[in-house]
Amino acid sequence: MKRAIGFYEDLLGQKVTEKNDIYSVFDINGFRYGLFANEKMNEAKKWGDNCLPSLEVSDIDLVLKKLEQLNCKIVFPLTIIGENQVLEFTDSEGNDIEITCPLY
Repeated sequence: MKRAIGFYEDLLGQKVTEKNDIYSVFDINGFRYGLFANEKMNEAKKWGDNCLPSLEVSDIDLVLKKLEQLNCKIVFPLTIIGENQVLEFTDSEGNDIEITCPLY
């Protein structure tokens, strides 16, 4: 949990809102982005690719610089899809996360 919190504090540029060893939360403009340590609750997990958290940003270049500083692997390169710039990266815990940015 400590590593994940540190990663997302660096990525988001804000401190975690609620923190403990099992469940921690970032408040992102009223949206609760939760981190859950399922291994501490002995909860079985099944890895799949049916869920991809997506965050919208207003400056994709700033995010790309931050991802480079954090040594994140880009698993889907920056691509224009419709009216958005889209990319996917792997976070500190091995989760793929999507970032979108409107073209305007």
